[in-house]
Amino acid sequence: MGCCNKLCGLKAGIGAGIAVAVLGIILIPVGNNIIRETVTKESVIEPGTTAWDNWVSADAPVYRQFWLFDVQNPQDVVENGSKPKLVEKGPYTYKTRYLPKENITANPEDYTISFLLPAGAIFEPSMSVGSEEDSVTSLNLAVAVRHSPLSHVTLSLNNVSLFQRRTVREILWGYKDPILKGTLGLFFPYNGTYDGPYSVFTGKDDISKVSIIDSWKVSFWNNTYCDMINGTDGSSFSPFLDKKKPLYFFSPDISRSVSAEYERSLDLKGIEVYRFKLPPLTLASPAVNPDNHCFCTDYVVTKNCTLAGVLDISSSRGQPVYISLPHFLHGSPYLVEDVEGLGPSEEHHATFLDVEPTTGFSLRFAKRLQVNMMYGPSKIITVLKKVKDYTILPIVWLNETASLDDETADRFKKELLSRVDMLETVQFTLIGLGSAALVLCTVAHCLVSRNNNKLV
Repeated sequence: MGCCNKLCGLKAGIGAGIAVAVLGIILIPVGNNIIRETVTKESVIEPGTTAWDNWVSADAPVYRQFWLFDVQNPQDVVENGSKPKLVEKGPYTYKTRYLPKENITANPEDYTISFLLPAGAIFEPSMSVGSEEDSVTSLNLAVAVRHSPLSHVTLSLNNVSLFQRRTVREILWGYKDPILKGTLGLFFPYNGTYDGPYSVFTGKDDISKVSIIDSWKVSFWNNTYCDMINGTDGSSFSPFLDKKKPLYFFSPDISRSVSAEYERSLDLKGIEVYRFKLPPLTLASPAVNPDNHCFCTDYVVTKNCTLAGVLDISSSRGQPVYISLPHFLHGSPYLVEDVEGLGPSEEHHATFLDVEPTTGFSLRFAKRLQVNMMYGPSKIITVLKKVKDYTILPIVWLNETASLDDETADRFKKELLSRVDMLETVQFTLIGLGSAALVLCTVAHCLVSRNNNKLV
């Protein structure tokens, strides 16, 4: 009778073990669905969600670091047509994107939301090598501007210098030019201006479209393909990333969309992130990357569209501005050879995004660009008569960067990752306990049965 009770108890244990293990297995898809539904709900851009608070105003401080190129031999360049010798000075750091979005208007009929992005920059002395009043020798913007209202003869008679000594503040944010009688500056106007209007998808009807830009202000390339706006603004993407697929985002600084490809996984303050980087083909010549054909607008400067690494955005800026990666990274070799003092580095000059794969939030990024202007030979302008060839001269390169702080990282892990970890712990604990009970009870059942057979 006792043996029978033991066998019955062990059989019950086996059944319970199977039931517990099966429950743990069942919880895997159920738990995944719970996680997916929670993340999907919190990723929609609407009041009350986690995404909304981060979307309205950047949670982490965003900084723009500037490195200006100081020309060491301006007289030699003008008198002998020598290569410019450059020395990099920086960083000069400004806090940006600290102002919340304005004119936010929800459009429920098509699940979009429109807004304006205010621009502002606050100098951060503690994060800079010097003050805004530090001076550098740089290209005279008045000479570089192609659409100057003054004639070439007037410029020649006034003996305008090809280079000038200006402060960091003047070069970046503007100064009154004595020749053109107007304000010139690489980023003038900036403070008090707005970028937009933008219209983005909220993801309410389709979470795969969340944050994707539906429309921006104007088109510049006069080409349907190049004027397409693909992707988000880079601050977030749709949740549940597939690292095999590239991420697309639009950059207003270069008035075009680009893609980033998965490079590797990293640990950021205890959070796994996927690092995505711009591929070398991003600014490749149309001969190498045919998709860039409509970005080639100046056949002289680009040497019949064979030049790699430079994007002419003059039409959107009203002055001859050429954007590249810092130090002409991934650019045609002669861009680096035309000047002295450059050293392209993948580590220091590449653009990257570190994205948390479950939520699609960019937790750290570095957007790096270089602003260049061009000068070339001229028989009319005195200061250009001895210049031998067209030169795309680096003026400044910038690193717009942000990273979540410890407090934000702890909150992120508590609100999301801890729930995921807890659910996984429960799942595997149930599977483990059930499996252990199943094995132990099965073994015990076999032993008891064998003993019973011997007694018989």
